[in-house]
Amino acid sequence: VQLQASGGGLVQAGGSLRLSCKASGRAFSRYAVGWFRQSPGKEREFVSTMAFSGGSTYYGDSVKGRFTISRDDAKNMVYLQMNNLGPEDSAVYYCAARLYTVETKAAEYDIWGRGTLVTVSS
Repeated sequence: VQLQASGGGLVQAGGSLRLSCKASGRAFSRYAVGWFRQSPGKEREFVSTMAFSGGSTYYGDSVKGRFTISRDDAKNMVYLQMNNLGPEDSAVYYCAARLYTVETKAAEYDIWGRGTLVTVSS
């Protein structure tokens, strides 16, 4: 499986963006998917994860109630709907995948896509 994230851009505080992650390869439905983000000088931060075949979902504390992860296995797509964005959400966002079970630690994911930059202006 290979991943490619897209959908980043510049948005004003309070606005919304939807990130997409396109997966190529077979049996994508067997993979748990995750979103992480990284700002300059900071460690990669867990944002959200969803188990294989649209199972359990988890969110980082800083995005709970604002972000929603979803997937469409028929299209090999993963989405991250981000609402009520603030400057603190500015970062490069990465999608990642691992077989079956969810994890919140970046080191547990072995497949990563190129990131997409989100910039939120105040």
